[in-house]
Amino acid sequence: MSSEVIVIGGGLAGVEASYQLSKRGMNVKLYEMRPKTMTEAHSTEFLSELVCSNSLGSDDMASASGLLKHELRILDSFVLRIAEESRVPAGNSFSVDRVAMAKRITEEIEKINNIKVIREEVKEINDISKPIIIATGPLTSMNFSNFLTKITLRKNLFFFDATSPIINADSIDYEKVFYASRYDKGDADFINIPLDEQEYKDFVNELVNAERVALKDFERDKLFEDCLPIEEIASRGEMTLAFGPLKPVGLINPKTGKQPFAVVQLRQDDLNKKFYQMVGFQTRLKWGEQKRIFRMLKGLENAEFERFGRMHRNTYINAPLIINEFFQTKTNKNIFFSGQICGVEGYAESIASGLLTGIFMYKFLKGESLNKLPLTTATGSLVNYISHSDWKDFKPTKFSFGLLPELEERIRKKRDRKIKKSERAINDIKEWLKLNI
Repeated sequence: MSSEVIVIGGGLAGVEASYQLSKRGMNVKLYEMRPKTMTEAHSTEFLSELVCSNSLGSDDMASASGLLKHELRILDSFVLRIAEESRVPAGNSFSVDRVAMAKRITEEIEKINNIKVIREEVKEINDISKPIIIATGPLTSMNFSNFLTKITLRKNLFFFDATSPIINADSIDYEKVFYASRYDKGDADFINIPLDEQEYKDFVNELVNAERVALKDFERDKLFEDCLPIEEIASRGEMTLAFGPLKPVGLINPKTGKQPFAVVQLRQDDLNKKFYQMVGFQTRLKWGEQKRIFRMLKGLENAEFERFGRMHRNTYINAPLIINEFFQTKTNKNIFFSGQICGVEGYAESIASGLLTGIFMYKFLKGESLNKLPLTTATGSLVNYISHSDWKDFKPTKFSFGLLPELEERIRKKRDRKIKKSERAINDIKEWLKLNI
């Protein structure tokens, strides 16, 4: 049995897989190409840097992301534990200081004796007989993408994602905004910019007609529906934003005692409250247009942007054709895929895939049988989706309650059904863990 595993990619999945292997006594070589080779979205050299939102979703057990994170805690997720220590106030949302979290993860991983972090780009794998976890993520380098095309015998699929702008806190005019969390959940953790009906319509009009970064013809249908640019949402109808990212429900302006027509929310991005991220404002507008249009908003007239929103390519394999329910390639049992490269979408989902890949790789190398996760669990249903979907129309996905089997008993209220499914999932993941420690 080999006692050394090569992990390619130091993102959420690669780091989590490395930790799970190391704590089980395996030696790990963890390859991360940054900072020698940077991506179009990362800005630091730290492992597990979050490049889009700083939110890992709701922590409510009646939410999909809440259930998934609860399972991760039971399974002893290293990354989630560090994320807990890096949380920032965000109402019911599990949000973090992105830089602090990545820095801490890097420091902790580099302290582990049986993990060796190697800072160089892997352009190809010369010996595919070694145990290897490919966790290169959505920003896989073109060199390695070309290599993957060869070993999977199929071109990689891809879609385009976008990030939101981040604003310097000192440049916000706080006299024109108000602090609140939707439905008073949390401690008024969001900065809210109220818009009346005319302000909203003017803003939407500018978004729809703004100059955008052009996509090539073959890229036009590759936008990811769960993370559409704000201007793309606006172009689907004048009121689309008012029922989406700019919805005002649950927010009362204390200065007027009324609910605004629409609201733009800013979420704390770091522990020191130096930066705020525009919630739901993924965009591919040109930078000059972002500055011009977003400064139309009350309180942001003199906004200074720490980061503008931008588009980036997300690469993933056609997982149902290539891997099984253990993230293991069907044609070479030594190679596993993990993270967004294999078609899971979302931070918690990437952590989950890395955690499970580490466990499955360890058991495979030990010669032990690999036990399927129960389909009643968030992790199990997610793995089942990416490994058994229709390959002709495979698209990355987040975990949702729709992936879980229905309850035997009939429960009328939707929230009560979700809680009951969550309770079942927690019980079943604990039972599975007893056989897979």
